Amino acid sequence: MITAIAFTVYPVSNMERARVFYEHVLGLHVSYNYQDAWVEYDLGGSTFAITTTEMGRTPGAKGAVVAFEVSDLEAFVHKMKERAVSFVSETYETPVCRMAMIEDPDGNHITIHKRHA
Repeated sequence: MITAIAFTVYPVSNMERARVFYEHVLGLHVSYNYQDAWVEYDLGGSTFAITTTEMGRTPGAKGAVVAFEVSDLEAFVHKMKERAVSFVSETYETPVCRMAMIEDPDGNHITIHKRHA
């Protein structure tokens, strides 16, 4: 029986550049760093990781997308625009949430998400 997602990982081509984006632009905090080749960020009971390790995946390849839940979507989107983050889609609404999509320096898509109350 599957009980949880252990981690989600994105391949990146340049760890230093990726860490600047995820830590200084998005504001994530490192929970584990293995030789600057695998960096983890614990988020609400799950883990998001970035890696330069060869895993048979191409940085920026269009595949699975991570969605980060935020407490204030409008404020977060505004902050990303101030920081000149590239937007794939502007904020839109669904019956259960509101979200926008940005991309990291390698072109990996990241959904910024806020569930309806």
